[in-house]
Amino acid sequence: MVLKRLLCTQMNKKVLITGITGQDGAYISEFLLKKGYSVHGLVRRTSSKPSNLWRLDKVGVMGKVNLIEGDLTDQTSITNAVKEADPDELYNLGAQSFVAHSWKSPTYTADVTGIGVVRILEAIRNHNPGIRFYQASSSEQFGKAESLPLNEKSPFHPRSPYACAKVFAHYSCINYRESYNIFATSGILFNHESPLRGIEFVTKKITDGVAKIHLGLAKKICLGNLEAKRDWGHSEDYVHAMWLMLQQKEPDDYVIATNESHSVREFVE
Repeated sequence: MVLKRLLCTQMNKKVLITGITGQDGAYISEFLLKKGYSVHGLVRRTSSKPSNLWRLDKVGVMGKVNLIEGDLTDQTSITNAVKEADPDELYNLGAQSFVAHSWKSPTYTADVTGIGVVRILEAIRNHNPGIRFYQASSSEQFGKAESLPLNEKSPFHPRSPYACAKVFAHYSCINYRESYNIFATSGILFNHESPLRGIEFVTKKITDGVAKIHLGLAKKICLGNLEAKRDWGHSEDYVHAMWLMLQQKEPDDYVIATNESHSVREFVE
């Protein structure tokens, strides 16, 4: 799908962001504050510690966003957060987002990443069906792709508990869109990186390893399959795309990617 670009104007709108302490959460907070939004962010009690808020501090939004404690596994806290923030837009960036960990905790991943989305949609339906909702879908949903290039109509073939949970969440959005006329849009995002990436991701492992070698703190970087290929974009570009999705006249689903793939070996080089 093609996103229509809009002029940057002061919006004076309210927004609720789940996963606000993550890479995308920090960047979209910064982006929306510049547009004049009142920004509220859902944080778990364990994520509200200063050590987990470093990304918000890094982009300069600490003290400018209102943090609300809640948990995607708890319907009451989600409902209360939606009531408190009373948002015009809601961006769901919260999830158990590590593919490898999803194999170790499949039911937890399904609860947070999958059913957590239904909890949000239910809160929207009961509080204000006019809230525009963005769901962070994932390229992992395609899994074992049958043909290339991929697009919004390509079939899903998830290959991990994480991907299965994301597929469930994706179709839940479509179901609520068609059944309750909720403006539910999903962005099927390919890999996107930035200096705010967590150390669990290969891109940060590489850049962190290179920095340590440069400083004389290490002599090598230990990685897995160097021939694995990924489509890598930048988080700041992708959160702009998220916002554009919710500014369209009708809700839809969009693939966001650079249309270029590069191997891990290339990245290291």
